[in-house]
Amino acid sequence: MSTIRMKRTTLGVIGLTAAAALSLTGCKNGNEEAGPAQSGSPAAQPSQSSDQPGTPAAPSAGTSGGADGAAPGGAPAGAAKPGQTFKIGEAATVPFTYDSDTKGTIALTVTAVEQGQAADLDALKLGDKVKGMVPYYIRYTVKNVGTTNLEYASVGHIKGLLPDGSEAQDVSVIGKFEKCKDDSLPGGFTGGKTQTSCAIALAPSAQTKVVGAEYWGDPYNNLNDSKSLYWK
Repeated sequence: MSTIRMKRTTLGVIGLTAAAALSLTGCKNGNEEAGPAQSGSPAAQPSQSSDQPGTPAAPSAGTSGGADGAAPGGAPAGAAKPGQTFKIGEAATVPFTYDSDTKGTIALTVTAVEQGQAADLDALKLGDKVKGMVPYYIRYTVKNVGTTNLEYASVGHIKGLLPDGSEAQDVSVIGKFEKCKDDSLPGGFTGGKTQTSCAIALAPSAQTKVVGAEYWGDPYNNLNDSKSLYWK
């Protein structure tokens, strides 16, 4: 079984499972994930966007990179503006949608971008597909700042950023990976509750670092990269 986490149009996604399946797929929007995580030994797959556009000139924290500086339509007061850049450790107020029934508001904070060891990837059994790459762990917190119970929703769509502004390759894990736990929100995730989570980003070599993070979940997932949120 494989899980694919995609941005925009992915022409070729290599999926590595027990059966070593190769997948081709289109794109998926919003905050949905393509299937629940399974228990047992983790399987993983690197997924690479077909394009690696550079991030537009970064606006300062608290400013918008959008043309009119407006928050997304119907967003709560104080919602992050499309293209806005935050400092690592700074919270962004995000209108959050999961599936078609759950809508709420979260405070999303990238708290750290930590360098791992190449040997960490051995547990994911990706072999030569990640040869020479170095994992980075994007730590982030999700706080429910609305009135909707967001239990069992998944807050993903976090990618790493390389020094030139392009996106680092990400890895979608099936099962548990202790170095970087990415769990759904727990039951009873009501207003005021907080959970920590993690996303894996791969630097292409030891000489290149992952220096920031990007959130591209709905409503910040338009084809124009300036609609994402950034942490640096």
